[in-house]
Amino acid sequence: MQIEQHSVIPGDRTTRIKMAAAALLPLLAMAFVTPAVASDAAHPTVVELYQSQGCSSCPPAIQNLNVISQRPEILALTFAVTYWDQLGWKDTFAKPEFTERQRDYDQVARLGQVATPQTIVNGRATTNGGNGRQLLETIRTADRGVSGPAIASAAGKITIGAAKATQPATIWLIRYDPRPLSVPIRAGENGGRTLVHRNVVLSLAAVGSWRGSAITIPAPSTDPNLQTAVLVQSGKGGAIIAAARL
Repeated sequence: MQIEQHSVIPGDRTTRIKMAAAALLPLLAMAFVTPAVASDAAHPTVVELYQSQGCSSCPPAIQNLNVISQRPEILALTFAVTYWDQLGWKDTFAKPEFTERQRDYDQVARLGQVATPQTIVNGRATTNGGNGRQLLETIRTADRGVSGPAIASAAGKITIGAAKATQPATIWLIRYDPRPLSVPIRAGENGGRTLVHRNVVLSLAAVGSWRGSAITIPAPSTDPNLQTAVLVQSGKGGAIIAAARL
């Protein structure tokens, strides 16, 4: 599936983006009154948005992710990439490891190049994310596959349970800020706007390998402003077979 490339909206760009977002927000809110997929808070569907504050096509995707981030059966994560940083505005949350993660997905899917915005569901399905209807359909139809291992946290430790494994999987530890974070953009394509992000990923670390047997790893230190998520992911840039908020 080819990623929709970044493009500049002709005419009054800010007005068009606001109008499009305003039309999509009620649709997204209504669609998520009931779960869009067969998932729950203990087994969330993982939705990753790759975006940049310097990309004029990203605000609708950012707003769509903000809406679904409120659903307990959705683990929505905002990753800021670095390849827009030299084009007028340096993203305040971008890190090279987030860009590298998007490139890993690109190589597996053979998309040819990375682009923003890009939304990836359960490490399997790719969509732009700026189109609300398309995003909902991708979430509804994303193949969740067989159930992966259970993930639990207690006494300062995280346990990945035993389950059938077809190949080694990476255990990712993610720290993110669930609060709405308002960022005034002072230059670049979104200059003069204020973007509001939710579930901004601040750190991403590979902390172990799961091969089917139960494994225990240390839990991160607590921070009242941050939440922790654990992903178990096949290969590098492959399907996510288990996920949990801690």
